[in-house]
Amino acid sequence: MEPVPPSSGERRARREPSTSSLASVASSHASTNLTSSHRQSFVDSLRNVPPSPRGQRHPSFTGIPPAVIQDLLSIPLSRKAADPRFAGRDWRDILVGELVSSSDVRWVTADTSVEDATKTLIKDNPENVVLVRGSEANQLEPTISTFDFNDLNAYLLVVVGLAKPDEDSIALYDRIASMAREGAIIPLRDIQPICRKQSLMTLSSTDKLGRAIEILGSGVHRVLVSDSSGSIVGILSQLKLTEFFWSEGAHFPTIDRLYTTNIRELGIASKQVLAVNSDNALADALTLMYNEGLTSVAVVDNGYNVVGNISTVDVRLLTSAARAPLLQSSCMHFISVILNERGVEKGRDAFPVFHVNPYSSLAHTVAKLVATRSHRMWVVEGSSSPSPATLATPSQTAAVLVPNTGSAPQSPAPGASFGSIPASALPGAHLSGRLSGVVSLTDILNLFAKSTGLNPSDPSEQRARRRRSSSSSVRPSIDSSRPSIDIRR
Repeated sequence: MEPVPPSSGERRARREPSTSSLASVASSHASTNLTSSHRQSFVDSLRNVPPSPRGQRHPSFTGIPPAVIQDLLSIPLSRKAADPRFAGRDWRDILVGELVSSSDVRWVTADTSVEDATKTLIKDNPENVVLVRGSEANQLEPTISTFDFNDLNAYLLVVVGLAKPDEDSIALYDRIASMAREGAIIPLRDIQPICRKQSLMTLSSTDKLGRAIEILGSGVHRVLVSDSSGSIVGILSQLKLTEFFWSEGAHFPTIDRLYTTNIRELGIASKQVLAVNSDNALADALTLMYNEGLTSVAVVDNGYNVVGNISTVDVRLLTSAARAPLLQSSCMHFISVILNERGVEKGRDAFPVFHVNPYSSLAHTVAKLVATRSHRMWVVEGSSSPSPATLATPSQTAAVLVPNTGSAPQSPAPGASFGSIPASALPGAHLSGRLSGVVSLTDILNLFAKSTGLNPSDPSEQRARRRRSSSSSVRPSIDSSRPSIDIRR
């Protein structure tokens, strides 16, 4: 079942995460009693949550044969009406400036506090990034950095003490964590070293789209767009470019023909997949994304069936002291929080689907990426099967457990897993299957570029750079009962 737009009667007032106590997350986390005797169960934690309309409806797929369900999942979402401005044109000659708008750009300065920058990042920000200039006085000063949800994730890991820096950075990390606990104002310039940024790339608004797709199809997530004076007039991201090709594909026959082919025939799904077990603490998922330079990670049950998705954008739900205990809750519990928040904010009464299968068409895959505004879709095979009581040993499956202990990890002791619930408890989870691969926006844009004779770089080089720029030493969360999962075939 796909996300559907809300009707006027179903829309509820948007509730923004409070960031007024962002700095107190560290002290709240430090003071949280992590013993199982003081933890709420999953049921207890939801007692005061308003009931979702989903709970008042009968399951949509009960009794329907799997083949029929697959047919339903194979129907692509409808596209927006194509823009006549692009009719009859070679997309490679379209100017970059035609796809961006200066109204989508959000600015702060290096002296802006992390808390205020977070508010700007969260509130009504279509690009999910804030540009950072040196000072407010000089509006033409070059952009010196960016602040996005990956950076917010890195900051939170430092202030709650989960990040373990190299020897040269210990004093810096300790100072940031101490200032956060004391409620001091921390400017963005002070946290730049922990964000470990890649160089910003800028294109002119008069550059052609062929040049942009070579860059974005090589694994760069976004480029800045400048006018003739050097002022930034927009941001072109991988998602924005993918949305463009989805909406305007009818104008571009070479691209449009690809949409009918399934992803297995196209060979674009990577078999290198990182996932986290649903029983793991949320902190494990966040540190995994930080270490590997990822924007999202699959959440799987003990049978490696996909049961959800956690992205760095979801870190916005942790920016108040009241939410700090979620770091030690299970990933499954956090997914339930995400779904509840999605219903409150967007009025959507549907389970967002973050997976496809090898025989899904490219059109269906892109439609899901656009609908969920995701960077990747998880590829699953076969029907979801009952989860074993414990994870299988590495010798019994194609998966490698990280860290590799050589044997199956033990089941957590009763009460040791905060908010752990079975995969079947989430609506729509029974429609997934065993995780076998991933399709990213990079893979799709790389395909589009190569199909029209362009030469993007190998995306694996950019991914390796992101991993090298991330911290390679983050200590495990206190209550981690199960390791992350690295599936390589």
